Parts: sequence; C-alpha cells; structure tokens
Amino acid sequence: MAKFVLAGKADCPYFAKAELLADYLQINLPNFKIHKITQHPDKWEQWLHDICEKNGWKHKRSPIVWRELLDRGGKGLLLGGYNDFMEHAQHYYGITSDMLSEQMLKIAEENLQTHIEIEKEEEYIKSLINPLQVWISSASAPACYNLIPLLANGEVFGMATEVSIHLLDSNRYKEILHGIVMEAQDLAFPLLRSVSMHTELDDAFVQADIVILLDDILLQHKIPSLEDCIRQVTEQCKVYGSLIEKNANSRVKVIVSGKTFVNLRALMIMTFAPSIDSLNIIAMAMFLESAAKAMLARKLKMNSAGVKDVIVWGNISGNSYIDLSKAKVYRYDSAIWGPPNFSRHLLDMIYDSNWVRSEFASVLSSLSSREHHCLGMSAAHVIATVLRYWYQDSPPGEIVSMGILSEGQFCIPEGIFFSMPVRFQDGNWEVITETKINEETQEILKHLVHDLIQEKQVALGEIPEMRPYKETAFNGFNLLALLEEENLQTPPKDLDTLSNGSLQPETQEGEKVQPTTDEPEAPPDELLQSEMLEEEKVQVPIDDPETSSEGLNQSETSLSNAENNENP
Repeated sequence: MAKFVLAGKADCPYFAKAELLADYLQINLPNFKIHKITQHPDKWEQWLHDICEKNGWKHKRSPIVWRELLDRGGKGLLLGGYNDFMEHAQHYYGITSDMLSEQMLKIAEENLQTHIEIEKEEEYIKSLINPLQVWISSASAPACYNLIPLLANGEVFGMATEVSIHLLDSNRYKEILHGIVMEAQDLAFPLLRSVSMHTELDDAFVQADIVILLDDILLQHKIPSLEDCIRQVTEQCKVYGSLIEKNANSRVKVIVSGKTFVNLRALMIMTFAPSIDSLNIIAMAMFLESAAKAMLARKLKMNSAGVKDVIVWGNISGNSYIDLSKAKVYRYDSAIWGPPNFSRHLLDMIYDSNWVRSEFASVLSSLSSREHHCLGMSAAHVIATVLRYWYQDSPPGEIVSMGILSEGQFCIPEGIFFSMPVRFQDGNWEVITETKINEETQEILKHLVHDLIQEKQVALGEIPEMRPYKETAFNGFNLLALLEEENLQTPPKDLDTLSNGSLQPETQEGEKVQPTTDEPEAPPDELLQSEMLEEEKVQVPIDDPETSSEGLNQSETSLSNAENNENP
C-alpha cells in the first residue's frame, strides 16, 4: 500500500496539477492512496515551516509531497515538490499530466474558494459545540464547591452541552481556588471542558454565558450601619455590573444568590449593566422556598418533594411573606389516597395553627444566620435547579418563587426586584399573573415594597437613610391570613413574641418586656388577625374534584377533634 500526502497553498497552480494527477492514480490503482491538505495562502509559510521542523525536512515551495510509511511506522519519507512527484509518477506508473497553464490557474482559483468555504463551515460547526462559559464569583465559598459537580454532570444543561467553569475570587483565596480546580479536573466529567481560576477583576466574565454571584458583603466585613452596608453593596455591584457589561455575552444570564441584599444586588447589577436584558437577571428565592417546604414536610412526616406551590413574596433576604394559600401536598400518607397527580391543600392537612404562627415563622426568619454555618449543599442545589428550569422548563403547573424586575404585576411598583410566583418555559420565565391574592396579602405586599424602595433610594443616593414604614410592627412571616382562630379578638401571647421575625425577651415572671418609647406602636388588632374562615367549616371546598365525600367527613372529624383538644 502506497499512501502519499500532498499539501500546498489553496491557490497554487502546481498543487492543482499535482492534485489532478494524484486523483487519477488513486482511481485507477487499487494500492495507491492520496491524502490532500490545503492551507490558506496567509497561513502557508508558517504551516510549512512547522511541518518541516517537526520532521527534519528542508522544503520551501508549494506543494510538498511525502510518503507515509504505514507498515513500518515512524515519520514520513519526504518525496519533494511538484517536479519530484511528477517524475515519481512517470517512473513508477508510466503516467504524467499534460494540463495547460490556463487550466491550472482556473482550478487553483476554484480550490481557494472551496477552501475558504470549508473553513467557514468548520468555524460555524465549532461555534455550535463551544462550551457554555459559566462564571462563579466568591468561588471559595462552600456553595461553589458543591455546585461544580451539579453543573458538569449533564443534568442541568443537557447531555449534549459542554461547560467551561471559571472561578473568580480575591488573591488571598488563591490556594483554595487551586484545590477546587484540581478536584474538579479529577472528576473527569465528559461534559466539563475546562475549569480555571481568576483573581484579576479586569479579566472577569469574559465571554460569559452564565454569571452566578455568590457574594455577601455582611459576612466578610463589619459595617457600622445598614445604610453603609447598602452603599458598599452598591459599589461592589457597580464593579461587577460594569465588567459584565464590558466582557460578557450580550445574552448572558445572571443569577444573584447569597444571604444579604439579594434583591438590591440584582437591581444594581441591572443598573450598571444597562445593555443586559432585565429578563436575564434574577434573584434566588428558592432557598427560602425549599426551606419552608422542608419544615412543612417534617411537620407532616412526609418527603419534602411532595410539597408544592409555596410562594415567597417580597424581599428575599429581608422581610418576606411565605404564602401557603396555594400550597399543595402530593403522595401524603393518609386515609385518602390517589394517583401521583392527586393533591390536597396543605393547610387542610396542618391543624396546629400555633406551630405555624410561632415555630414555623421564627425559624424561617432566622435562616440567614443559620445558613452562614451550612456547607452550601442547599444553595448549590437550588441554583442548579433554577438553571435546569431555565434551560429545560419547570414542571408543568408548578409554581416557582423568583426575584424579578417588577413591571406592575400584583400592584407592585415598577423598577424594583420583588419575589413573586413564576414559571419557566421555552428558555424564558413568565410571571403567573393569574395568582389571586386577597386584601390582607395586598397590604402585606405594600410593606415589603416600602422596604425595597427605601433600599433602592439609599443605594442611588436619593435619601441619606432608611425611613420606617407607617405600620412598622409587621411580622415578615405572618401567616395569620391563612389560618382559622376561634374568638381571636386580641393577639395571643405567643404571637406577641414575634416582631419582624425576631423573638423578644421576657421577664423572669414570664411577662413581656414593654416596648420603649422609641419603639413603634403595635398595629390595630385587625391587621394581625387572619382572614377568618367560618367556624366549624372544613377548608376543602365541597365541589373540589380532588376531594371525595369520604375525605370531607374525615376532615370534619379531624378538625373537630383538634378544636376540642385546644379548648378542653
């Protein structure tokens, strides 16, 4: 078997004549094979120099011909140029070429056009398989360590999408970043194209397709006042926003996560990266949503995956309202059982209203401090889940809580990031505007809106300090609007211990500490009371197709027993 390699400039007429002769020989001689290589005229000199240096040859013109020693291995045997190949063909095979110069020039021109078209096609194909460029800030955080395997295993972006992960942090965490890079490479995920570390801000977010911001100012420094913290957060977002505007792809997706000022940081990133579509910037509320689902599931002694449609309203890392009015439970182990899509209203399953008002609310309000001590698994999981929904759609009919730029939905003013119910579909998200809210919930949202507007005004320098809302004694995790309480004329004792999600101290005799004159007055009783359901009435509608008559009778009996236990 004789295999020859013919290489030359795409516009070389001698390459064209040698190519035609080589094709003729390959067609008519079963043991003759030819492999052709063309190079653009601008790249030919460098390519020829490199191939000759690699093999120890001396050749300076186009074309160059060598023979591959297939049966013996080793480097190829240089034959020479155009004249050497023509002599070899005539001497061994008795064949030569009588192509005219005019034909040679015409074919050479066609070869150049074909070569240019092939190069463009190859570049286009490479662009289709280029990996997603994922940038993660504060990459030394535990959440990043847990997030990398989730992004690289193919479940988030699909099994046909490769990813390149870029870890960004300050130079003092360089050793930690180096260790993370080495561990990620050891994983040997087929879809993980590369992992790199970056400590220089000038190179941050280059060609980024996805930016995940994990930064938390309060956890790194002690800041004297709330307003100073807001200003420092704004300065950091100004730097990041400008770099995203300058270096990232125009359709980059930005996910703002963390434990402090999540809504504000998303708004400031949008402010300082004006060319980025606001629909591509979101604030993570799913951590709080998942934590609420987990607590409810433990109370019901079921898997948290069966709790759906818990809504987080408002300021994700501040005063938030956990709305259970639409929440459902699936696969709940009870007397009523149904197919996998059978659900029951969550509030019909929980009869311990005191637990919901006290323990549930207080634990959720302290999540920010508790999360500081976690290992980052939850944060990593919810970020990966949101990205999977963004690229592959959220489950049909399921509500997802997300901080997004308000456009006036639910009477929320425009221009602030506010957590509300959304769904993901076809690579985008949309607000579930058909969600109905009552007047009590609307009043709560007004308070949450006030806080976010104040943060925005301080960040933009419009006001020097935060101003309290007129109804300052507000419990951010107030769930009374969803629960029934008999003969509730004044707030119960355990409810009085909650104010803005924090417990107030008691005296040794068990009496509450009276507020000082500087503290705001408590709101009227009707603001703290629930939207009362009718007494001795089950909360499941009778005409609900998901509830059988047997289940209704059982619910009435259970509710009656619960009331008797509370009022002996």
